[in-house]
Amino acid sequence: MAEKQEDNLQQPDNNDDNDTDNNKDDNDNNKDDNDDELGISDVMDLLRRMGMDQETPPQVLSELSLKGVAEFIASDKCQNIIVMTGAGISTAAGIPDFRSPGTGLYSQLEKYNLPHPQAIFELDYYKENPEPFCMLAKEMWPGNYNPTISHHFLCLLEKKGLLLRSFTQNIDGLELVGGLPEEKLVAAHGSFHTSHCIDCQQLHQLEWIKEKIFAGEVPRCTKEGCGALVKPDIVFFGEALPERFFKAMEDFKKADLLIVMGTSLKVQPFNLLVDQVAKTVPRLLINREKVGDGMLGMFGHGFDFDSERKYRDVAHLDDCDSGCVALCEMLGWKDELLQMSKSHNGGTAS
Repeated sequence: MAEKQEDNLQQPDNNDDNDTDNNKDDNDNNKDDNDDELGISDVMDLLRRMGMDQETPPQVLSELSLKGVAEFIASDKCQNIIVMTGAGISTAAGIPDFRSPGTGLYSQLEKYNLPHPQAIFELDYYKENPEPFCMLAKEMWPGNYNPTISHHFLCLLEKKGLLLRSFTQNIDGLELVGGLPEEKLVAAHGSFHTSHCIDCQQLHQLEWIKEKIFAGEVPRCTKEGCGALVKPDIVFFGEALPERFFKAMEDFKKADLLIVMGTSLKVQPFNLLVDQVAKTVPRLLINREKVGDGMLGMFGHGFDFDSERKYRDVAHLDDCDSGCVALCEMLGWKDELLQMSKSHNGGTAS
């Protein structure tokens, strides 16, 4: 009896083992099924966020070319144009871009003995050694250069009542020098027009800091008891972009056309702006090479110039000034554009 009872006592244990194994197999199978379902769900969610599960929106342009863009601008369907610009619109003025090998700004900073080129725009380095940035600021100061044809193109769009806003990565202020109203410009990376103390945030006016920098002096706060460094309101690495930049992003909802000129579209969050217009809005790139096609980091879809799904993006590969002239010629604005440039630059189109 004892042995039988022991067998009986052991039997449930064996059944428990079998049940456990069976349950484990069932759970594993269910887990595999759930993994499959989750995997499909994850992919579909990604496709939805990328817009790839949707039908291609209708093509607004008559053709995906500069001519198609010109015809659209000339129509009554295009009332609000947003322009995004980078250093490429200022190179014809003699201001180097940042990244071009051999000629870009970062290639020309050896004379400042920097630990690395980007240090000249780093706040911690400015606190340690402000002289290199002050010397560079003197070279790049607004007024040292004339606006280019590209800058006058922005002014011409504004004159025609078509420019909703111009967003720029540039700090040279040549749009304003060319006559663009200040309210039409969003300088994403700041400008020289105002300066603040890096400690107490005291505001310092343009003429004051210009006088200091052109005299070869390091600007220091005039507030009693402070004396800390003053810096033009240029956005250094690690600093927040101006509040105006984020407020003005609402403009993209109103845009009928987006024009992007002279930028590598490598710097976030500026490059992500190309995706802020509605999916039906045409987008024109005027640049020496295609940029921004494909994903822009984790959050940007970018341009689509070449896929079978393309329907709105146009790449006109040329320097910015030539591209603006070509577009204006198709619009019948070429003479007006060149005259604006000549009048401002003393009789020569720049």
